[in-house]
Amino acid sequence: MVRSQAADYGLELNEFDPFFNYRATQFLVDNGFTAYFEWHDDRSWYPDGRDVAGTSQVMLHITAATLYQIFGGGNDLYTFTIFFPVVIGSLTTIIIFALVRVIGGTTAGLFAALFFSLSVPVIIRGTIGWFKSEPLGLFYGLLGIYLFLSGISSENKKIAIVKLIGGGIFLSFGLASWGGIQFFIIPLGLFFLTLPFMRNDHKFLLWAIPVFVSSVIGTVLVFERPGLDFVVGIGGLSLIGPTIFLVVCIMIQKLSSEEKRFRNGLALLVGTIVTGVSIITINVTSRFLPLPSFRYLNAINPFLTTEDPLVDSVAEHASLTISQSFYFLSILMIFSGIGIWLIFRSKYNSKEKGIILKNDMTAFALIIGLIGVYISSAFVRLELYASISVIILSSIGLSIITAEILKKKSYDLKKVTHSPRTITKISFIVVIITLLIIPAALPGAASWISGIKAPPTILNGGTNFNISSDDWLLAMEWLKNNTPKDTVVAAWWDYGYWITTLGDKISLADNATLSTLQIQKIARMLLSSPDQSFELLQDLGADYVLVYAAAQLITNEGEDPLYLLQGGGDESKKQWFMRIAGEPVSRYVEADGISGTDYFWQNTLLGKMFPFSPVIYVNFASNVQSQTYQPGFTAIYTKNIKYPSDGDGPLKLVYSSPSFSRITPGPISGVFIYEINKNYVPKQVQPVSTKTTESGGTAIITTSFGDITIEFKENVAPKTVENFKNLANSGFYDGTIFHRIVPGFVIQGGDPNTKSLKNADTWGQGGPGYSINAELSDIKHEKYIISMARGADINSAGSQFFIVLGNAPWLDGKYTVFAEVISGQDIVDKIASLETNSLDQPIDPKSAMIEKIVINN
Repeated sequence: MVRSQAADYGLELNEFDPFFNYRATQFLVDNGFTAYFEWHDDRSWYPDGRDVAGTSQVMLHITAATLYQIFGGGNDLYTFTIFFPVVIGSLTTIIIFALVRVIGGTTAGLFAALFFSLSVPVIIRGTIGWFKSEPLGLFYGLLGIYLFLSGISSENKKIAIVKLIGGGIFLSFGLASWGGIQFFIIPLGLFFLTLPFMRNDHKFLLWAIPVFVSSVIGTVLVFERPGLDFVVGIGGLSLIGPTIFLVVCIMIQKLSSEEKRFRNGLALLVGTIVTGVSIITINVTSRFLPLPSFRYLNAINPFLTTEDPLVDSVAEHASLTISQSFYFLSILMIFSGIGIWLIFRSKYNSKEKGIILKNDMTAFALIIGLIGVYISSAFVRLELYASISVIILSSIGLSIITAEILKKKSYDLKKVTHSPRTITKISFIVVIITLLIIPAALPGAASWISGIKAPPTILNGGTNFNISSDDWLLAMEWLKNNTPKDTVVAAWWDYGYWITTLGDKISLADNATLSTLQIQKIARMLLSSPDQSFELLQDLGADYVLVYAAAQLITNEGEDPLYLLQGGGDESKKQWFMRIAGEPVSRYVEADGISGTDYFWQNTLLGKMFPFSPVIYVNFASNVQSQTYQPGFTAIYTKNIKYPSDGDGPLKLVYSSPSFSRITPGPISGVFIYEINKNYVPKQVQPVSTKTTESGGTAIITTSFGDITIEFKENVAPKTVENFKNLANSGFYDGTIFHRIVPGFVIQGGDPNTKSLKNADTWGQGGPGYSINAELSDIKHEKYIISMARGADINSAGSQFFIVLGNAPWLDGKYTVFAEVISGQDIVDKIASLETNSLDQPIDPKSAMIEKIVINN
């Protein structure tokens, strides 16, 4: 019931990804397994489409489709998927009870079930409508770990082998349901390392652990995702390596004398850990094994930072704050600390004190507890993992205290009789209940129970408004019924799943974030001038453009209604558009980081798509008004549709959501759909004409792969060509490398800092010590065109240049084109295919080196 509170606002799927998962499950139900695993979805990520089996949580779709066919009971699949996470979450409460019961006894298991049922991070990612990966991933993952622990604790070997195989299968199901289950693999691998020292039944361990690991690996390989990448990557290494250690350690201990067994085993453990750390460290730079995505690396190393604004823009990747951690875990942090302390007190590890904590189970509890709290410090989403760790430790801690207090008897030396300490017992029960009730009930609007009640995202658009609105549902219904089946809709990637599933139209991008380049194109399109955006939309193949604005009507009195923006729509996300597009934020946003500049409102397509314009700025503290932006002032807007349905601009407004027409003060969830005017003719205004492209000579760039011959365009960029020739003749470029390689986009070089191969942190920051003015032209940034790199200032080019690897129209008119590759295109392609790290730098810098550049005048 706690997980179902959002149903008060309306029975809908929540967030964005669940809509894709529903659509994929519907496809599986309608077409069967064979068609599903061969499905290439051509209605998303236009024009490339998506390999569904290789890029999604397959077991989520398979499990939901199977259970629907068994238990659907005539209900529609949409309703079934809405309730699916609630049911699975409730069942997982039983699994966590069984798991912790194996570790610390029945009392600990019951506490764990209670804590799991009220855990804020667990409920947030398992609320009604949350048809995403986490609820089912936790169910399968925890079930797999329970069966494993139960299997190695079983005295019946036949039952043990069944549990171990089952545990491996279900853990693999968890990996195929939610990638976050990989964080359970690390504690398991560390646990394997402790077993030869914690247990004496080495013959059992010699076959039990390999059977479990083989079950995991064999089942994982059935799926395309995680599949082979997991087995040969860090995840597989974390299981297979410790298993090999366990076998070798046991063999060494058998061959060692009694007094040397522990020492020899410990020496092997130290050597194994050093080797493992070395392999991981070397792999980070050489990448001979597949690396996890950045968010998984960031969890292992919380100090790791990303320069990818696309990763940073995702709210759930934000770093965890102390206040968030306290709200999520609260009193459980205290209980878990007590649990760790009591576990280390060996006198409590006995049946006499009313609880059973075997050595190996104690080790597992500590490992998963401490690793979980550590990893979760990276970003908010992993607080779910911390919750499981804290639940296990706090449950054990409370169960130990409960056993100690409720079973302990005091001694009356005079009467020599045993009498229960009733007051102590009652006081303990009251204190524990009080400590649990406080965060669950107080404060009223932000308690564990009431604080997680929020409307589904489709009903409030993900805004700051706690409203339930049908604006998005009606907009998608209009799109579905009033546009052709093959319509392509451009919108920010957040809304791709809604457009494809609810609107039944083709989207350019969605939350799968399969192509950073595609999302960058959309960002640049939104921030370019209307004419440039029109051409970019043609290149993208779009027919309609959708933009979302969250506003608030503050008064309808006077000549024009007045509005506030910054409610959580695209008007609040635009700063991330700029970072992802590589545009200077200061050009578009004022010093407060929120208010749009005049340039944004007058010169970008996004600014003109918002049907609002700023009319005045107000300081609400002093009640002072200003015609221009001032620090501490808030913009007030009026309604202004720049592209009406009967206009002749690049776009025509064909739909606006109902709340845009409201006349009483309150929130507006504004979905605006524009049709692209195919008859629009952009104004071609460029500073230099290039009808003729007389050559200004050639140059030969010598690389380890061969020579690249370029031809200069001196008639359109004479100063730039002269600068390049002077630098080349002076030997400036000799020994530099192409330090930035982005397949399908550019290879970039010319930075003198790259001559030092050891200081990669400075690559991309160097230059000749001066800058040259831009020489813009109407030459298109097409494949093998060479242009000057620059910073935020358009006149900041120096020595760095880039060779374009594909059409990049968003660069047109913004960067100085000065040459073109006329020979050695295959050499360019070879450099572009070099393996790179997460910063787009070549793993082997010498292979990307410019040996020399010879100018032929």
